[in-house]
Amino acid sequence: MLLALSTTHTPATDLGFLLHKNPDRVQTFDLSFGQAHVFYPDASADRCTAVLLLDVDPVRLVRGSDLDIQYVNDRPYVASSFLSVAIAEVFSSALAGRSKERPELAAAPMPLTASLTALPCLGGEVLLRRLFEPLGYEVTAEPFDRYVTVTLRGTVRLADLLTHLYVLIPVLDDEKHYFVGDEEVDKLIRRGEGWLPDHPERELIAQRYLKHRRSLVRAAIARLVDDQAPDADEPEPRAEEPLNLNSQRLATVLAAVRASGAQSVVDLGCGEGKLLDLLLDDRSFDRLVGMDVSHRALEIAKDRLRLERLPPKQRERIELLQGSLLYRDARIAGFDAATVVEVIEHLDPPRLAAFERVAFEFARPRTIVVTTPNADYNVRWPSLPAGRFRHKDHRFEWTREQFRAWATGVGERFGYTVRFTPVGPEDAAVGSPTQMGIFTRIQSGA
Repeated sequence: MLLALSTTHTPATDLGFLLHKNPDRVQTFDLSFGQAHVFYPDASADRCTAVLLLDVDPVRLVRGSDLDIQYVNDRPYVASSFLSVAIAEVFSSALAGRSKERPELAAAPMPLTASLTALPCLGGEVLLRRLFEPLGYEVTAEPFDRYVTVTLRGTVRLADLLTHLYVLIPVLDDEKHYFVGDEEVDKLIRRGEGWLPDHPERELIAQRYLKHRRSLVRAAIARLVDDQAPDADEPEPRAEEPLNLNSQRLATVLAAVRASGAQSVVDLGCGEGKLLDLLLDDRSFDRLVGMDVSHRALEIAKDRLRLERLPPKQRERIELLQGSLLYRDARIAGFDAATVVEVIEHLDPPRLAAFERVAFEFARPRTIVVTTPNADYNVRWPSLPAGRFRHKDHRFEWTREQFRAWATGVGERFGYTVRFTPVGPEDAAVGSPTQMGIFTRIQSGA
């Protein structure tokens, strides 16, 4: 089995420093199931390619093994969990993102291409794309039988590329050559840090990575959800309760969507479905979709909306989807309007750029309504200590000036005008408790 890693970074031979493998010679490593060879067929300043060639010994696989492994099978010839182990052992420093000679390079994205031959792909090219495209890769695939030869291109850290391959190769194969126990849950959480909690296929990834062992899968999903999403049962922040601010917020958003003339609406980060409940009662909306990263929140939304008991025509109008706002998703494209209610402040600031592209570039509805807390107003709540956010899961809270600067910049980059509306009682000095931006797409030729 063979993995080729290429870059056009200048100088491209820096790849050797990141992999800790000298481009001038072939290196061989003994593994428990065979040998791994690393060599560079191309090592110039303009382009550098490193190849990891894994030579699996089928006889060694059988000796001393209690597993049902036969001499004649595809394991020595395909990209399987053996390759993941080889990546971890041969490229351990690169996988960890360490480089003594080039630490700044190890931390920076660079143009990278990964090519894999004979990758078992249970689910075909469709699943391959569902796993890698949300991570930002351009995917080229040549399928044959149940295998695929794949090329991934992206501008990413080398450590991230190796991590994605390490986790997703056995997921595509839906098989591992070794026993899966509790330590594999820890390994999945560690290797999935920063990308797996938000991945739209995280449940499938967990199931296959952990060989469908239900107790392990449940434990992994619980840890991923706890790390990423706020508790769906958590009440509104105490500071907002006296104003019943959430009800005012939803009513203001509903009015903005109605005024836009939208007939189809997607609620991004729909949570427990409170806004969807209001939208569903309005017959002027003929298509409604709610998307959230939290399965638990979606289950609550399903109960709130009484989806199982809706008349058929009503049921056809609404759909709930599990997915992340940080990855491109064709299911949320083509809507008249999108709502993003008290969501962006739950995103880490470095991830806002990904959300902006998902909502404003890829989904690109005619109208987008965004609400977020107004940090200026926080001084009006005596119960909120200075410097504290309204919710423990908030990553930031913007002042009116900061929100306007962000919204105006997003509009200019993606072709939207934006107007601002207060939500809740307005204070002459500090504004309203919630701030809302209504983005309207600029029509071509306007």
